[in-house]
Amino acid sequence: MQLPKSLLLTCLYTSVLGAPVAEPAAVQIQKRSTLAAPWDEGAVREFPIHKSCNATERRQLQRGLDDTVTLAKHAKDHVLRYGNDSAIYRKYFGNAPSAHVVGNFERIVAGDKADVLFRCDDPDGNCKLPAWGGHWRGENATGETVICELSFTTRLYLEQFCTRGYNVANSPLNTYFGIDLIHRLFHIPAIGENAVEHFADTYEDILELGAHNGTFATRDSNSLQYFAAEVYGYDIAVPGVGCAGEPASKTSTTSAVPTMAPTTEPSATKSTQQSASATLDIPPVGPVPFVNAWSKAAF
Repeated sequence: MQLPKSLLLTCLYTSVLGAPVAEPAAVQIQKRSTLAAPWDEGAVREFPIHKSCNATERRQLQRGLDDTVTLAKHAKDHVLRYGNDSAIYRKYFGNAPSAHVVGNFERIVAGDKADVLFRCDDPDGNCKLPAWGGHWRGENATGETVICELSFTTRLYLEQFCTRGYNVANSPLNTYFGIDLIHRLFHIPAIGENAVEHFADTYEDILELGAHNGTFATRDSNSLQYFAAEVYGYDIAVPGVGCAGEPASKTSTTSAVPTMAPTTEPSATKSTQQSASATLDIPPVGPVPFVNAWSKAAF
């Protein structure tokens, strides 16, 4: 029997509505990590100190390195503020562009320190040499610097800056641990990049280099150290006064403008019979009596 069309449609409609609704397939959502590794992952921010340094040596060396960063940062900040309009800048670097000076100090402050190591165990046997406060190991280990006992018994810290008769022009560069370590860091390729050299030795020669060849002065190790010392003294230690001093002799011992090639220095070698680094050009700090004892002849 044929069903009426209306009844057939009703039955179809009812069957469709009454049919169970198929459940949607489970959707697997994989959560992806959106955290990428930091762009500078693995960077070494602090200067590594070798296990050969005992607890007291480590504390003193760390304090000296903290002073080094403080000095370098302030020297950089002074240049960023005043550029080569600074009278102290012009004294040491003439009218040379300031980018090299800023960069050299910034590498000490913020450069990666993975390839730098300070140690106290004297593996090359050079600490027994008279008047050696430390040395860069050179070809034995280009990233390593040895700090000898003399440094721990004679160096001063920034709290003592501009005291005890100290002045920049006539006192040894390595009077303060922080300045001495600037010198040592510039020897290490990871910091000095084999660009910071020794182009002048005496204070008078440093001033001559700045006056006549500022481009070389901006990457002269001694010029950078003297500048860091003088701006720290003038800006921070004794604001507006400092302790620059006047050279004992205003007549340079050289008869010509400093050369373009680095001055000859002892090179880093493998034994105590051979010089381990360019350290002897800066005499050690002796006992710290009052003013007259700071003359260069006393060291």
